[in-house]
Amino acid sequence: MSTLTTALGTDRARRLRAALTALLAVAVACGAPFYFAPFQVFQLTMVLLYAVALAGLNLLVGFGGQISLGHGAFFAAGAYSAAVMLDRYDTGHLATLPVAAAGCFLLGLGFGVPALRLRGLYLALVTLSFAVFLPSLLKRLEPVTGGSMGLTVDKLQPPAWSGLAEDQWMYFVVLTVAAVALLLARNLLRSRVGRALLAVRDNESAAEVMGVRLSLHKTLAFAWSAMFAGVAGCLYTWVIGFVSPDSFSFVLSITLLAGLVVGGLGSLYGPLLGAAFVMYVPSVSQDLSEAAPGVVFGLLIITVMFVAPTGLAGLPGRVLGAIARRLPRTTATATATATVLDRTPEAESALDAEPDSPPDAEPNSQAETRPSATLTPADPAVADAEPVGAPPRTEKD
Repeated sequence: MSTLTTALGTDRARRLRAALTALLAVAVACGAPFYFAPFQVFQLTMVLLYAVALAGLNLLVGFGGQISLGHGAFFAAGAYSAAVMLDRYDTGHLATLPVAAAGCFLLGLGFGVPALRLRGLYLALVTLSFAVFLPSLLKRLEPVTGGSMGLTVDKLQPPAWSGLAEDQWMYFVVLTVAAVALLLARNLLRSRVGRALLAVRDNESAAEVMGVRLSLHKTLAFAWSAMFAGVAGCLYTWVIGFVSPDSFSFVLSITLLAGLVVGGLGSLYGPLLGAAFVMYVPSVSQDLSEAAPGVVFGLLIITVMFVAPTGLAGLPGRVLGAIARRLPRTTATATATATVLDRTPEAESALDAEPDSPPDAEPNSQAETRPSATLTPADPAVADAEPVGAPPRTEKD
């Protein structure tokens, strides 16, 4: 009963701590656009935007165990879907979001077919070829995509009743979409589909024996991942207001994958940390070295991987584990030091003055433990007794 009560108390404390952390995060996120400058608000908006794309890539790579180097192509597909609808058909901004999500979901389903036959480096090369091929295709479709010049569309404007600036309104819109997307990814991973993805990642043979349909879940992993990337691309069009084929080269796919690895594969918080890395590290590299920002960017990635092999999301656990391993060793060393310091000269003289025999020594014989009896000559047994060592009696005596 006490164990159950303790478990319930621990679970209640964990939920309370999670709720307080969520409330604090919401308060900080909602107050950020009123504290920072417009350019910094724009950077935070881009971080949230990239977090949506990395959340989809995390489903595929981190939890699905499949390598994809073509995630930037799905990102471009969502961005161009929104741009074409806004420029050619003059639709509303909000109407482009479900269209981009559904279109990229179907594109991911079709592209997930090679994943049934390929794995590892072969699958990575196929996805990379898609990322290399798409920008050239967008340039060829000039009547629709605008060719190399791209498309310029109107940004999402704030309503009059909000009283917010354009950058603040855009931040709150992207924050809302990102929160819904991250919550959807979290619930998806805790559902039956998420457990099946983990089983496929860990051991495909064992998962198939357990009844998991490998073809279905591998294809769905690509579809969900592409859908999240399409939503992020649509948000990109809203924020930037311009798309061109050169903005979605294969370097974008490599950068997204590097950001996810740095943030933490298979972690719910990894996409946020990876998005911050993708957004801020290139600008920091540019400030440190204008001649070779790519070199600085690569060295920063190597440094992060050396310090945190499991990503930035696993760094706190790694540090706490190292501290926990050192604590018992430090405690044992402190105890031994205290024992040595307690052996003062007074203590040594007191130990030398103690007797050699233990105080609780047992008696040597049974006679020492019993009271001795008094023998008198009146006792017949004593009168007839011969003294010890006396000569034997004769008849004359």
